Amino acid sequence: MSRQLGLGVRLAERGTDIPADEVERLSHNRNVLAALLEAALAALFLEHGFEKIEQPIVKAFAARIDYALTSHVDYKTELQEALARRGQSVSYSVLEVEGPPHDRRFRCAAVIEGEQLGVGTGESKKAAEQEAAKEALARLGVEISAA
Repeated sequence: MSRQLGLGVRLAERGTDIPADEVERLSHNRNVLAALLEAALAALFLEHGFEKIEQPIVKAFAARIDYALTSHVDYKTELQEALARRGQSVSYSVLEVEGPPHDRRFRCAAVIEGEQLGVGTGESKKAAEQEAAKEALARLGVEISAA
């Protein structure tokens, strides 16, 4: 959404006090773009109030909201948030890597307080970690907000 609104471009245009290479890097950084969008939404809220901005923002994010509600669950984030509420954290370790570089399979574990609570496999470390987190959530009995 930040890219659609051109917030990175606007940052680059207005970042005259920052070295050019740093502005270029920041204007393309996902975390910076997310923070810019969050700040823009907060400014709209402060300037116009919730009632005036609610529907335009919901409309602008409708496709992403629908996708989040129906299609994708980020199990790693769900697990991290559930554990944070308990004062715990998770780490991931690669247990096994198989196959040639062009056709790898990863097996990863989600480790919580020294205990391996989930194991997953996938074509990337990220995919294997997602599966490990999903298994850990199930073992912890945590309900997932979307399916």
